[in-house]
Amino acid sequence: MLDRIAASLPSLAPAEQRVGRLVLADPHNFARLPVRELAEKANVSKPTVVRFCRSMGYDGLADFKLKLAGNVAEGVPYVHRSVDADDKTADVLVKVIDNSVAAFLQYRNAASPQAVEQAVQAIVDTWRKKKRLEIYGVGNSGVVAQDAQHKFLRLGISSHASSDTHLQVIGATMLAQGDCAILISNSGRTKDLLEVAQIAKNNGATIIAITSSHTPLSQISHIHLAADNLEGSDFYTPMASRLLHLLIIDILATAAALNMGESLSEKLKHLQNNMQNKRSEL
Repeated sequence: MLDRIAASLPSLAPAEQRVGRLVLADPHNFARLPVRELAEKANVSKPTVVRFCRSMGYDGLADFKLKLAGNVAEGVPYVHRSVDADDKTADVLVKVIDNSVAAFLQYRNAASPQAVEQAVQAIVDTWRKKKRLEIYGVGNSGVVAQDAQHKFLRLGISSHASSDTHLQVIGATMLAQGDCAILISNSGRTKDLLEVAQIAKNNGATIIAITSSHTPLSQISHIHLAADNLEGSDFYTPMASRLLHLLIIDILATAAALNMGESLSEKLKHLQNNMQNKRSEL
């Protein structure tokens, strides 16, 4: 986030540049000061501070501060934002769990039921029309994509997940009107995934993005399921964000099952019996 602000400075108006330099000089302080003090320190008006935040792609000062706080949070860089280097194992256990629980509660309060409903209907419509459901993710998000394929296949929804960028391009190229693609990304800025999203969209497929707000992927998508988290993936290994993505997949799969009618229950019963037959009796 800070690198993006620094790169954007030359394209900003002079007054907004002063706000940007204030952020870069002391991001921790910027995240906690009120707008009046920020304006005084940057020698600009209060509306200019808000305009700077919007120029950077955020809804306003509050949204900008929320993301900034996540990026500059204390912790052990490239490990976890909530732990300290001298923490005991018992401390790590509590902090990592608390951080994940907080992410879930934040999502529960901020999630858009309308967006979730639209995504569920798009998935169920794809199933009813016997069209294709493709699920794409790269790296950590590729693991989530595989989990999504497993969840939907259990419901009888024909789906295919891929984390290979070449296979993603091939799959997206073959999509057409009535098909659906779910794209999962923590950053929302992975170049290969953006290319795939655009290919699928150009072919008429419905694009569902599970990613952060105010990102290129969220803007390309038809349906955006905002997965905002303070983790700061530029500095910390994604943990709570990955769990959040898995949670959203669980919500979609559960809601889709409820929309698929009573015939699904009998299919799930047969599936459970077949799966139990694969278990050892020892």
